[in-house]
Amino acid sequence: MTKYHVYGLGAALVDTEIEVTDQDLQKLQVDKGLMTLVDEQRHHELLEHLSDHLTASKRASGGSAANTIIAVSSFGGKAFYSCKVADDEHGRFYLDDLADAGVDYHHNGKLADGITGKCLVLITPDAERSMNTYLGVSETVSEQELHPEAIANSEYLYLEGYLVTSDSGRQAAIRAREIAEQHGVKTSLSLSDPGMVTYFKDGLQQMIGRRVDLLFCNQAEALGWTGCDDIDSAARQLLEISNSFAVTLGAEGALVCDGNEFYRIPPHAVTAVDTNGAGDMFAGAFLYGITHGLDYPMAGQLASLASANIVSQFGPRLDLNAYPEILSAFESTLPTSH
Repeated sequence: MTKYHVYGLGAALVDTEIEVTDQDLQKLQVDKGLMTLVDEQRHHELLEHLSDHLTASKRASGGSAANTIIAVSSFGGKAFYSCKVADDEHGRFYLDDLADAGVDYHHNGKLADGITGKCLVLITPDAERSMNTYLGVSETVSEQELHPEAIANSEYLYLEGYLVTSDSGRQAAIRAREIAEQHGVKTSLSLSDPGMVTYFKDGLQQMIGRRVDLLFCNQAEALGWTGCDDIDSAARQLLEISNSFAVTLGAEGALVCDGNEFYRIPPHAVTAVDTNGAGDMFAGAFLYGITHGLDYPMAGQLASLASANIVSQFGPRLDLNAYPEILSAFESTLPTSH
């Protein structure tokens, strides 16, 4: 029996969410709806310009894979996360936050010198999130941060596509996949962002290898990867790099495939206020579902419900009490024979 349901690897970023207007984005020359890597000077510049917005800002341990792994744990799964933080106030906050979420983590002895990664998440009134990421020491996450024994004792390995932007991070992801494959651990990967697909496709292909067991992406990433104009054509091509997949379609729900059948997952109608973390939550709930006896369409329905909850509030994480409530609401929709 495996010790962990999911082992994750990703960039450790302390998220600060700030509400802004479209005019703010234009003034700051921020690309709307994308993740943009910034240096420390640009990060400080943005913070300075937004100082009058910070009173309502929220801080949380983040990074795409961390959000997913924390969701797995919060639903009741056993999860492990590998990352790299610095020996600073943000780094200690980050690891404490992981522990509070019930996630096991690994770091090499003392914390690293440098600055812990940070992400400014700018939320516009249409709920779109525009991310400006200063990677800090997470840019140097490497094979040294891997825990091969924990990978070997997991059902799934989960990799975030953002790792592709760092040479050492990409190599760590490739090595983690190789360890997983050697031990019969299923592999999963998220394409993470349309920009990753546009500018780092070759690196992502290296991370994927011949193919992964499960791919997560959104519609823009699926179309960008395949070059197709419609999601149905793109879905068929995704099976060339993955045994199965889940494609989120925003307000239209999701499309999942277990390798044989395609399933349309209906959306849950909510008023979206913040899309930050929606894809991460979908992946976390989906991974929890398939490691706890749900088939793909049922896991997709749970993931759809969970991501609807996340976009109806600010922040990429739910209150811990929300997770059992979501599971209860989901279970109430199941036939009694299940």
